[in-house]
Amino acid sequence: MTDSTNGRRHEPERHRGAVTLRRESIPPSTADEKLLDSHHRREWKTKDAWRALRILSEFVEGFDTLADLPPAVSVFGSARSKPDSPECEMAADLGAALAEAGYAVITGGGPGVMEAANRGATEAGGMSVGLGIELPFEQGLNDWVDVGIDFRYFFVRKTMFVKYAQAFVVLPGGFGTLDELFEAITLVQTKKVTRFPVILMGADYWSGLLDWIRQTLLKDGKVSESDLELLQVTDDVEEAVQIIVDADAALAAADGKR
Repeated sequence: MTDSTNGRRHEPERHRGAVTLRRESIPPSTADEKLLDSHHRREWKTKDAWRALRILSEFVEGFDTLADLPPAVSVFGSARSKPDSPECEMAADLGAALAEAGYAVITGGGPGVMEAANRGATEAGGMSVGLGIELPFEQGLNDWVDVGIDFRYFFVRKTMFVKYAQAFVVLPGGFGTLDELFEAITLVQTKKVTRFPVILMGADYWSGLLDWIRQTLLKDGKVSESDLELLQVTDDVEEAVQIIVDADAALAAADGKR
């Protein structure tokens, strides 16, 4: 396939930190797979100690790059959503509204909902951040990212999503989005992080999951009523941003009394 803008052919490409691999240079597995897959037991003694240094370097790179960010909000959603889908339109509006409220917008840096949120923030004059990940089907960081980092390891990337965010906003998505959603809820529930808003947008999309949580988990005592209060649902962009602003104000007031 040829890119009509410059006549070049689209070729397979994978990013490993600062390294870009194309065509036959792309390995059949990812760094995460090599670290976690038990089939690579023979490498545990010979390579894992050195992998620890690579992991440390990713933390250092992330901390150093993101330390000067303004207050930020992490926005999650499907990479497979079409640009004209309701969730992408909502994500673009959300990105713009967050930027206008003084927040940077952090996404996974990919296409779909992530690209829409980055675009909204950039077009509104805000800071747009993309935290990419090495995947076999990776498409690279979208063009609306101002500050982008490509990670090898999911758990390093997840730390950056949480550490630099005042809130999580979760739009319709698949397994990756669900992973981030439940990780955020678990961290807040277990008080591993200072409580911050976790907002679901796309009420119809999330209604089945929320019903199951209430009718199965809550009914069976696996979660409590207070756990359900960790999630807030709205399809109103202004309301979502106001929830975040109010939470920040409440936290600042609490800090002032200490």
